[in-house]
Amino acid sequence: MGDRCGWAGAEQIYLDYHDTEWGMPEYDSRALWEKLILDGFQAGLSWITILKKRDNFREAFQGFDPHVIAEWGEGDVARLLANRGIIRHRGKIEATIGNARAWQEIEAREGFAHYLWKYVDFEPPQNRFSTLAEVPAYTELSTQISKDLKKAGFRFCGPTIVYAFMQAMGMVNDHLLDCPSRAGCAAAARKKGWQ
Repeated sequence: MGDRCGWAGAEQIYLDYHDTEWGMPEYDSRALWEKLILDGFQAGLSWITILKKRDNFREAFQGFDPHVIAEWGEGDVARLLANRGIIRHRGKIEATIGNARAWQEIEAREGFAHYLWKYVDFEPPQNRFSTLAEVPAYTELSTQISKDLKKAGFRFCGPTIVYAFMQAMGMVNDHLLDCPSRAGCAAAARKKGWQ
């Protein structure tokens, strides 16, 4: 049994996230949207900062229900800007509202999960990296998904954010070869019966 991926650090909240969430394929449209939004809030910060505030974010954003958030306006932005439990960034908060509306359009058309997973033919690539230095910050595919999301109305979803999202949501398995979590994520990867 090898060591965990080196990025996980030493804090238990980070170790638990690495061991139980990061890289596990996620097929729920709302959960995928939540993580993309949180990755957008991470821009310029470390993931541990977001992870420690994730429960506060979930409360402030009413469980990250895009249908609720899509109806929000300036009063909600002001309320969130006053919330010390989250990252108070007007641009990212306003983007979340716009992203909820963009999500609704994709969800109604084909399902947000289907929209994302078709980029990897519904089966995550199993990369074979031995060191963190080999893992890219972004790829051609994350750049394409970023462009397509922006065209659909999303913001705060650049190629690096999208690749981090893909890694976290199991759309690609980037656990290092000797990481004990790698096999579980690989086993969970499956062809899903998409409509």
